[in-house]
Amino acid sequence: MATDYKDTLKLPQTSFPMRANLAKREPEYLDFWKDIDIYHKMLKKQEGKESFILHDGPPYANGNIHIGTAFNKILKDFIPKYKIMKGYYSPYVPGWDTHGLPIELHVLKSHGITKDAIDPVELREKCTKYAYEYLDIQRNEFIRLGVVGDWENPYVTLHSEYEAAQLGAFADMVELGLVYKGHKPVYWCTDCQTALAAAEIEYWDETSPSIFVAYSMPEIGDSIEVLKGRDVNVVVWTTTPWTLPASMAVALGPGYDYVFVESGDKVYLLAEALLEAVTKEIGLEFGEILFRCKGRELEHAKAIHPFYPDRTTPLLLADYVMLDTGTGCVHTAPGHGVEDYETGVRYGIEIYNPVDGSGYFLPKTPIVGGLSLDDGANKVLALLAETGRLLGKVKIKHSYPHCWRCKRPIIFRSTEQWFIAVSKFRQETLDIIEKGVRWIPDWGKDRIYNMVRDRSDWCISRQRVWGVPIPAFYCKECGELILKPELIRAVQAKVKEEGSSVWWKLSPEELLGNLAQCPTCGSRHLVKDTNIMDVWFDSGVSHFSVLETRPELKWPADMYLEGSDQHRGWFQTSLLTSVAIRKKAPYRNVLTHGFIVDGEGKKMSKSLGNVVRPQEVVDKYGADILRLWVASTDYRNDIRISEGIIKSLTESYRRIRNTARYLLGNLVDFDPAKDTVPYNELLEIDKWILSKLNQVVDRATHGFDEYEFHVPTFVIHQFCVTELSSFFLDVSKDRLYADETDSISRRGCQTAMWQVLLTLTRMLAPILSFTAEEIWQEMIKIDARLPESVFLSDWPEIEKKHIAPELEDKWDRVLTVRGAVSRALESARTSDIIGHSLEARVEVKISKDYDHSLFTPEEWGMFAIVSDFKWVEETGNLAITWQDEETGLTVAVDKAKGEKCPRCWKYSEDVDARGLCPRCAEVIKD
Repeated sequence: MATDYKDTLKLPQTSFPMRANLAKREPEYLDFWKDIDIYHKMLKKQEGKESFILHDGPPYANGNIHIGTAFNKILKDFIPKYKIMKGYYSPYVPGWDTHGLPIELHVLKSHGITKDAIDPVELREKCTKYAYEYLDIQRNEFIRLGVVGDWENPYVTLHSEYEAAQLGAFADMVELGLVYKGHKPVYWCTDCQTALAAAEIEYWDETSPSIFVAYSMPEIGDSIEVLKGRDVNVVVWTTTPWTLPASMAVALGPGYDYVFVESGDKVYLLAEALLEAVTKEIGLEFGEILFRCKGRELEHAKAIHPFYPDRTTPLLLADYVMLDTGTGCVHTAPGHGVEDYETGVRYGIEIYNPVDGSGYFLPKTPIVGGLSLDDGANKVLALLAETGRLLGKVKIKHSYPHCWRCKRPIIFRSTEQWFIAVSKFRQETLDIIEKGVRWIPDWGKDRIYNMVRDRSDWCISRQRVWGVPIPAFYCKECGELILKPELIRAVQAKVKEEGSSVWWKLSPEELLGNLAQCPTCGSRHLVKDTNIMDVWFDSGVSHFSVLETRPELKWPADMYLEGSDQHRGWFQTSLLTSVAIRKKAPYRNVLTHGFIVDGEGKKMSKSLGNVVRPQEVVDKYGADILRLWVASTDYRNDIRISEGIIKSLTESYRRIRNTARYLLGNLVDFDPAKDTVPYNELLEIDKWILSKLNQVVDRATHGFDEYEFHVPTFVIHQFCVTELSSFFLDVSKDRLYADETDSISRRGCQTAMWQVLLTLTRMLAPILSFTAEEIWQEMIKIDARLPESVFLSDWPEIEKKHIAPELEDKWDRVLTVRGAVSRALESARTSDIIGHSLEARVEVKISKDYDHSLFTPEEWGMFAIVSDFKWVEETGNLAITWQDEETGLTVAVDKAKGEKCPRCWKYSEDVDARGLCPRCAEVIKD
């Protein structure tokens, strides 16, 4: 009876505990990290080292996290983990944005009350409770993703310390003369009934009426003889009929050619370049051109409002008038548009706004008083048609601003608001964008540059309750506006002690003490301003409120990292507050990622049913699959996700995981302290894999340094697939399982495998954090000298002396020959000549292109995993002869001669009584 040699083989343990039940096992490692306080231990290890600060942009504490916030948080998590392992002191302090309209509206709606029907302090208490509820929900969801940070001590914009620092920044701006109260058009949501910032606007397609209106010009004949006695009208174009009651002027382009042209018994003024387009659009036929001039020659000419005959509307000049649509004569309402406002200011025209905050015309407005904007527009159109002033009306589809909260179209409405005078430091900001910041990717620079260049002054006031107050006062006696740095700082001190609700709890005298006095009339009877600050100002000063108030952080930050929408949001507001006060950017690097779309590139929406919830992915596949998805994408573009993409990534993950599992299974009897073979004693194949490994370290490190996380993910996966699984591990099975336990060949292979595992696990840690920790805990069983967590280990250094290009060239040729043999073996397998490759004997015809003397026949046989390998002058009469097209080699294959060794499975014609081949017989001695 044959001896069972199974116990003599170093087979991988199939019962090895590292199985891919990620969703269930990952929480165990979260508990482990919490128990050992991994975050603070990571920081303690690098205390005193050079720091790298990634400042977290605060998500809004309203609702569960979605796939976009999950992507963002995971992407951020890669950086401090890598930096700490690389030797930097890199704390990560997460934050939350908690003030603002969404929470206030939700609380009011859920309690069935209005803003005016509840005490402000009570409303703020309810808002605080709501914000903390979702802060806790989001915190747990972020932790579940494997994100490591100071979760017990985040920064929160409703904390009194934060609010106090925010007021300090505001006081600095007031001291620098950058804050003013002005009456000008702002984005206004009639549904939310508050002003909006540019960052709170979304642009969607909207269908609007495009109308052409005749404003009469009875006096023009006094200056142009040919028009004397004629019925002359300027053809004004607009897409907002509801603003016509506020029409105060008509804007022309100064350099365009304008014509007075006959149409029946009337004469119309419009841009010459648009005559044909107007005829085509509204059917108005034109005849003889009576007079032609440049727009600048018509400056200050007078027209009459089409339904307010007592209102003169002068013709003015404006560079923003275009000839792509309309008539070149643009209706101008300074109370309802930023450009119109600037034109009105330049020409000294009244900034007239007849619309209230809820979207109704003021009661005393002639003709439309008390009507909604839609009803008012309809009445205006009917009146214009009745009087013959409406020359044409069509529908156009165009991009129009909408409120980001209620999703309804907004209006421009001139109101009294608080502003930061961006115009005073815009050029400094643009210069810093150009030269003072690294934008990743490069296009981020142009994007934010253009936005800052074209923006107006920043409206920072909101007509709500849930937020930080604007600490301005008014004299009850003389009406004087009082906004002084020393008063703001007095309020700041109270807020630091009790929180910003103190503004609503205390009187001006209680807030200010002896400072409560009007500087003009001396009265001590003051009243408080009722506005709160824009939430973008809240988050926009986080670099002051957080980086300068927490000892582990520093100002400026090394990096901001958010989605591309933040060029008009947090990136910009942070930059503006920083340049205004410090004349410097609050960050050195700004990394931008794209938006998340479905597998076909479509925007996600509930109606399309293509929304991917991160919680579902984590519950089904595990957080590491989600982390692998983040790392595998090129975040510079829109990022796709779908069930198919996730399933494909699980295959990539499985290859990496199984490689680690295989390595661990073959290292169970390896003690690195005593079994490690010196590098110069390793076989060439082991030196080759270490050379390849160091190139992976080089490329992966460069990828992390350049924030190109798809690079390390790709090279590690390719290394596992190509160099390891397909070759090194495959051909090393024989010496691992059949060579003598302590032979140089076997221990050298384990030395290389240990180094590969040690290196790959550390490089995987920032990305596949749970899996890397799981591997590491198994590695500690092999080498108890390792740190207790993979995150307390160092990033692998590149061993340049182990990179051997000549050796790699040599082994590239070996792999080429092996490829030809593998294809020949597959042909033989298809022909049922062999099953396993060890059942084969191979002859390869000697070729001048391949050096057959590089290795012994036994070594060539090991590389090809066959029982017998020969280089021959001419192949013999074997079962098949394969002409390999890729290499030009001739490979002959046949069934191996002899008997199968029960231990190594190779065939041999020289077996002993036990059936063992000579090598196995030497290892298994009697």
